[in-house]
Amino acid sequence: MRIFAESLAGQLHQQLLPVYLIFGNEPLLIQESKAAVKAAAKNQGVDTFCRYQVDSSLNWDEVFEHFQTLSLFSSRQLVELTLPDSFTASVTSKLLTLSTLVNQDTTLVINGPKLTKAQENTKWYKALTTNGCHVNCLSPDLNRLPQFVLQRCKGLGLSPDKETIQMLAQWHEGNLLALVQSLEKLALLYPDGQLTVIRVEASLSRHNHFSVFHWIDALLDGKSNRCQRILRQLKAEGTEPVILLRSVQKELYLLLELQSQKDHQDIYHLMNQYRIWKNKRPFYIHALERLNLPAIHRLIHQLSHLESVTKLQYNQDPWPLLQQLSIDFTQVRQTSTVSPVKHDIM
Repeated sequence: MRIFAESLAGQLHQQLLPVYLIFGNEPLLIQESKAAVKAAAKNQGVDTFCRYQVDSSLNWDEVFEHFQTLSLFSSRQLVELTLPDSFTASVTSKLLTLSTLVNQDTTLVINGPKLTKAQENTKWYKALTTNGCHVNCLSPDLNRLPQFVLQRCKGLGLSPDKETIQMLAQWHEGNLLALVQSLEKLALLYPDGQLTVIRVEASLSRHNHFSVFHWIDALLDGKSNRCQRILRQLKAEGTEPVILLRSVQKELYLLLELQSQKDHQDIYHLMNQYRIWKNKRPFYIHALERLNLPAIHRLIHQLSHLESVTKLQYNQDPWPLLQQLSIDFTQVRQTSTVSPVKHDIM
């Protein structure tokens, strides 16, 4: 079973499973998910809680013992394992062994960073999810964030209008901790729970946090205003322009390959071949609809000039050129189109 973090409360209300795999890139959601499982376990009579950090010093026999020393009079337990960013084959072997010991009296919680597709295809992962649930703790993208904001507001007794929800989402994109803190502040400031744009503007400041990846997605998706907003924040945070150049260079050459071959090969086959993630495919479709081969070549030439300025002409600010590149990337049009994505294989 796989669910998003916001659905965990409903699942726990139905039953406490033997295994919870809590993985993702959003620390707030990981922490809240672990707390929710622990609270549900307490309500189910679990009274012993043990935590282990998986590293070279971990005594796995001690971990295994929690699942083997069961008796009529033993207490129910919850065992939490925190995995590192990367782990060895030895660790995966221990996890596979652990999957054979899972039982109803000891709840296993494993948490860590977002898993790769390869990791989700391993024996240990498949064995553990057979008896449990994978809780996906990824930061909601801009499309899912308004619904996330609305759910959080309801939980605090707040009633925002649609425009306010959009504002809160934009102001806190990439920073869920700040969003939660802002909503708690608004709940204290306005006991009647009514949130309007005027109230939010008077009470809060922007807390959004953008990365280079947000900028790339906005470029591909043709969102010019969003690109400029992201660039302004990246510049204010001291992001090195060369990082942006390297990132957009990779995307331009990928678009060049896709545009060159799409008339001779199925676009979905090409996306599989170049290992484009399912959730990113609509962005590439939009970019291919806008940018024909001459337009892509012009952008590559423009990028080459920008790189020369950045590396050799220290007296010239590269950020206006990055802004112009964003405009040209998002506004070029062509008449031929690519059919919308209908089939996702990856």
